Amino acid sequence: MNLKQMKYVLEVANAPSIHEASTRLFISQPALSLSIRDLEDELGIVIFDRTNKGIKLTDQGREFVIYAKRVVGQYEILENRYFSKDQDKEIFSVSTQHYNFAIKAFTTVIKKHNPQKYLFSVHETKTKEVLEDVRDLKSEVGIIAFSRANEQMLKKLFKDYQLEFTPLMKRDTFAYVWKDHKFAGREEISLEELRDYPCVSFNQNEEGNYYLTEEALADYEFDKTIKSDDRATTMEILADLGGYSIGTGVLAWEDAILQGLVSIKLKEEDPLLIGYIIRKGHSLSSYGKDYLEELLKYKEL
Repeated sequence: MNLKQMKYVLEVANAPSIHEASTRLFISQPALSLSIRDLEDELGIVIFDRTNKGIKLTDQGREFVIYAKRVVGQYEILENRYFSKDQDKEIFSVSTQHYNFAIKAFTTVIKKHNPQKYLFSVHETKTKEVLEDVRDLKSEVGIIAFSRANEQMLKKLFKDYQLEFTPLMKRDTFAYVWKDHKFAGREEISLEELRDYPCVSFNQNEEGNYYLTEEALADYEFDKTIKSDDRATTMEILADLGGYSIGTGVLAWEDAILQGLVSIKLKEEDPLLIGYIIRKGHSLSSYGKDYLEELLKYKEL
């Protein structure tokens, strides 16, 4: 087993087809298939079920992917720090769900230090990736939120991943609609009144696992749902289809993407607890410490 084979498995697991994976990896499909079969033979397990409808991970395959992600992630950290052309640069990374204050704190730290050379990263991504990034030290700090619906699951993952969670704020539940929506002038609204409109939520890419959602009311049965991967796409859908999304009601008006939105208090209550995570026992860099200092300026609890 080698690192290349692990990367192959991860790419196939994340691609819609093995053909697409081979295209992304710039190798032929037969060569990719052969490499994965050699790995399966070596390990004595079946990673992918192969049918005429395509391939999918087996239970053993899903377990293998969990460990392979950690190994590949750790190697990439070492590679970036010690072997890349950027090793003479200052390095800092954070991962976050979709919260503007996390980005604002990030840019403030850069302005404060103003290093001559740096390679900084901010990953605005899915819940599980935020957790994994901090666990694997791809990022020093993660911004995460949970509600009553997924509190127990997230706390279990914090423990399993050796993460420490520090709460910053608790936010009530709001609906976001576009400024010309028929309900835009309302101060309060119910989900029943919004039932005819699509609810747009961030795609967590976890089949059947609503416990990793970053929005409140994860266990509510929505009649119409659209999954989106980024904020700009979400805004366009809200404007074109008259849809709504669920959030904390706090809009950063300096963010041009959000300027067309208005927030309406939802009658249904499911407050979000928002905070940051760090890896237990990890000594933060000066950038990490300053980032936490900036985050604590938003602390309300």
